Amino acid sequence: MADFVESENAEGIIIRIEQKSQKIETLLKQYKPVEALKTALEGSAPRTMDERCKSANWIVAHRAIMAIKDVDGMMASLDPEYYDILMKYLYRGLSTGDRPTCEQCLRIHEKLTQRAGLGCILRCLADTENTV
Repeated sequence: MADFVESENAEGIIIRIEQKSQKIETLLKQYKPVEALKTALEGSAPRTMDERCKSANWIVAHRAIMAIKDVDGMMASLDPEYYDILMKYLYRGLSTGDRPTCEQCLRIHEKLTQRAGLGCILRCLADTENTV
């Protein structure tokens, strides 16, 4: 079983997520949504069961996902190392039921599945330890 971060260390994770959020906002103001998304996905899914950390990470990832306008361009510049974690966040987005979020997640999901294949979906659904 994976080593998960204890709740008392969650505050440190929250601080790192807040710093990441500031960096993402700066990138978005510079019209660099793909770089913002990469920043959001880097180090995502901290090994913690603390829901505050997961929610804070989701908010940061959601902000970056919603800023993507050119999905094809994003997929062309996104490294394969980000595919699985992005898929997890897309499913988290779909679970919200929020129409704009679901529409954006479905647009990205289609292109991501074309690029990464069905294995990306299976790895995402099968990984019950590293949930976002």
